[in-house]
Amino acid sequence: MSKKHQDADVSFIEALSELVKANDLAEIQVKRDYDDNSSLNVRVTRYAATTAAVAAPVQMAAAPAPAAAPVAAPAAAEAAPAAPSGDPANDPNAVTSPMVGTVYLQPEPGADSFISVGASVKEGQTLLIVEAMKTMNQIPAPRSGTVKRILVDDGSAVEFGSPLVILE
Repeated sequence: MSKKHQDADVSFIEALSELVKANDLAEIQVKRDYDDNSSLNVRVTRYAATTAAVAAPVQMAAAPAPAAAPVAAPAAAEAAPAAPSGDPANDPNAVTSPMVGTVYLQPEPGADSFISVGASVKEGQTLLIVEAMKTMNQIPAPRSGTVKRILVDDGSAVEFGSPLVILE
């Protein structure tokens, strides 16, 4: 898939997300065909637990693009100490998602989580995994520090730029 298609897909999915939100829709699914070997199938769902729309690529016939992505929504915060007032997305210590996908807090079902609140992490250590288009992408700590809050639940959908963890 070309960079042109990828950029157009991001804009297209953002527009779908806004359409779901503006019209208070529960879900919308659209398939976009580019040619005989390339298409994009997107479903945007509005979950009752959040007020934001969620988008996730469902199927793509062409080779997957590099990890840059459409949009989805952050999930509710996991149990953590008293939250500072304000939006976690504006926290300068927030580690954000580099892509749209599904978050996994452990390497496989039943295994211990990569991190926990209060844990010390080193730069480059895996904080969690974001699955995008059937690819497991390890999200490394951008710096050493202590995990103050985990802002996503295991198995929840995230969008590009969504805050995942507060790392101080």
